[in-house]
Amino acid sequence: MFSASIPRYRPEPSEDQTHSISAIFVFGDSTVDPGNNNYIDTLLKSNFPPYGRDLPSHTPTGRFSNGKLSTDYIASHLGIKEYVPPYLNKSLTVEELRTGNVIPIQKQLEYFKEYQARLEAVMGAEKLENHIRRAGFVVSCGTNDFAANYFSVPNRRAQYNVTGYQNFLLKKTRNFLQGLLDHGAQKIGIVGVPPIGCLPIVITTNSNNAISQRGCIESYSSVAKEYNDKLQNELQSMQKKLGNSGTIIVYGDIYEPLLDMIKSYKKFGFEEWRRGCCATGLFEFGYLCNPQSLEHIDLGIKYDPSTGIYCMDFYVVLILNALDTVSVVIAGASLALEFNIG
Repeated sequence: MFSASIPRYRPEPSEDQTHSISAIFVFGDSTVDPGNNNYIDTLLKSNFPPYGRDLPSHTPTGRFSNGKLSTDYIASHLGIKEYVPPYLNKSLTVEELRTGNVIPIQKQLEYFKEYQARLEAVMGAEKLENHIRRAGFVVSCGTNDFAANYFSVPNRRAQYNVTGYQNFLLKKTRNFLQGLLDHGAQKIGIVGVPPIGCLPIVITTNSNNAISQRGCIESYSSVAKEYNDKLQNELQSMQKKLGNSGTIIVYGDIYEPLLDMIKSYKKFGFEEWRRGCCATGLFEFGYLCNPQSLEHIDLGIKYDPSTGIYCMDFYVVLILNALDTVSVVIAGASLALEFNIG
């Protein structure tokens, strides 16, 4: 999903403050969708309880989360706004568009161009160019591409072997980033893929016994790690070609922090990492996570769902940590973005 935000609760920086972050632009999938799914024809929705239960209003908004998304925290951290709204909400004012929105992945660059045109009509071309130049763009590549696409769709595996699919995603990522650069982006942070073999749904669908054998699927995680290495090499190559143009592309690691948290989960204050926090914690997502879902089913692993890694907005914590380098490089701003490209 794509989102864009510029400061709302403080004066806009003067023109000579080129280090200031003028906006945050977010591109990604359901992990950063604040509710675009409410406005499109899809079975993947979250505009009903228990989604949103930990928001101040306790109201489901279309976020696939019990509370805020990582992008909401980032916008708040930057002093921009507390919540980033969905771009497809046609009731958004120009001011709301200026302070933040998220766009569906299928047409992200197309909608971003439309977004620029809408703001240019208000700001003028020169101010818009400066606004985009000082903005932060962040991408978290490939989690759904591997977990929900390659490893879940037989046709993909028939079309590509692992190396071929990794290279396919790298090419798509490179083209996507070039599109951002062509649209004026100069500050880009990219988050890699987590150890996908440790995600509860992946364990459930690939373990020999989804109840009693809930260890990480190492073959899946190794593919993610290998992809991250290739991605870093690709980003370094792009940065080298950009030379001293003033454009910054940095990588944020989410793989090692999550793996460390899983290996030493009790040290971090968690009691469970093998399950999610809705119903059984094995596979409930979307419509399967609903008011009728059992809050907890005893399957031999007793735990309070609120103490599980995957119930505590772990992406928020890990993405913000992963982007420490981005924070240092881009004027102390933490940024995050995730998108599905394959």
